Amino acid sequence: MGHTRGAVVRSAPGKFEVVDLEVDDPRPGEVEVKMVASGLCHSDDHIATGDIPVGTYPFAGGHEGSGIVTKAGANKKGLKEGDHVVFSFLPSCGHCRWCASGMQNLCDLGAGLLAGTRWEENSTRLKMADDGTPVGQMCGLSTFCETTLVSEDSCVKVPDDIPLEVACLVGCGVGTGWGSAVNAGGVQPGHTTIVMGIGGIGINAVQGAAHAGASQVIAVDPVALKREKAQQMGATHAVESMEEATELAKQFTNGQGADQTVVTVGVVKPDHIGQAMASIRKAGTVVVTALGDINSTEALPVSLADVTLFQKRLQGAMFGMSNPNWDILRQLELYRTGALKLDELVTSTYTLDQVAEAYDDMHAGKNIRGVIRY
Repeated sequence: MGHTRGAVVRSAPGKFEVVDLEVDDPRPGEVEVKMVASGLCHSDDHIATGDIPVGTYPFAGGHEGSGIVTKAGANKKGLKEGDHVVFSFLPSCGHCRWCASGMQNLCDLGAGLLAGTRWEENSTRLKMADDGTPVGQMCGLSTFCETTLVSEDSCVKVPDDIPLEVACLVGCGVGTGWGSAVNAGGVQPGHTTIVMGIGGIGINAVQGAAHAGASQVIAVDPVALKREKAQQMGATHAVESMEEATELAKQFTNGQGADQTVVTVGVVKPDHIGQAMASIRKAGTVVVTALGDINSTEALPVSLADVTLFQKRLQGAMFGMSNPNWDILRQLELYRTGALKLDELVTSTYTLDQVAEAYDDMHAGKNIRGVIRY
């Protein structure tokens, strides 16, 4: 057992605070990782606000991370001390129905992501240093810890020459946004694409749509900084409201509407879905990637006539419908060749002790993506 420090929420709603923790030694199929960087994703803020309830409190946050293996139990992936790894926030077992059919993002192991305990057994790997209280791990990872213990199912070994300081971003935000446009939205050359909400996910939906050949990529955000950033990352237009975006899309398509609208707002509400459905053409697609109160039973303001008579598709997207064991490496190769931007995504860097401050900055619209550098 070793010592680490990590940011936890003791209850929700609450704020992240940094505490001393004890971390178990790796068991078979597990590795200990000294963190290099962690993205500050909105999903962890959803944990703090209580929009996403979890099974174990205190709960150590963070699920977008990269680091170097410091200890390794016997494992099928051959992970060993010194290996560079990026975490996939969704583990992949490799043999369930979903993994075997090319949908690793829906692996059955994902059912245990918010329990805080290991998915194969009801036990934790982190404890409070002062009194031994079990501490839950976000997605089995807790990248807001200086050193953490994770399953091999969550690890992707990456080339040593890729800078881990930015490689962390492909473990969640990049794949989620890029894949929401390319995989779930099916962007093709010549398409008109609207991206609704330009944060850590939306900015990568912009990149994905541009990379897939969309002629018009319309970014929508009320924050000027985010509109400006979107245009640097591939957006052809950036507007403040969906009304403006919908009108623009119709101008480009002889009145038909966007081919796809990707919903990547910070906290999704039913009205966002209604606005998105109104913005697309016949047989168009609305991709819903954003999260909100997952217990909400509010009705979606969606016209059944739109769905049936106009053949519109409402498509959910988890991790951008990606296969992390392949897509993480593919996206890093795109970065290596200059086709995918990662360095430009990082608006601000923080220390572990500044996690709460970083989320205040996110709420204030100051960040596209904040990153903890260890």
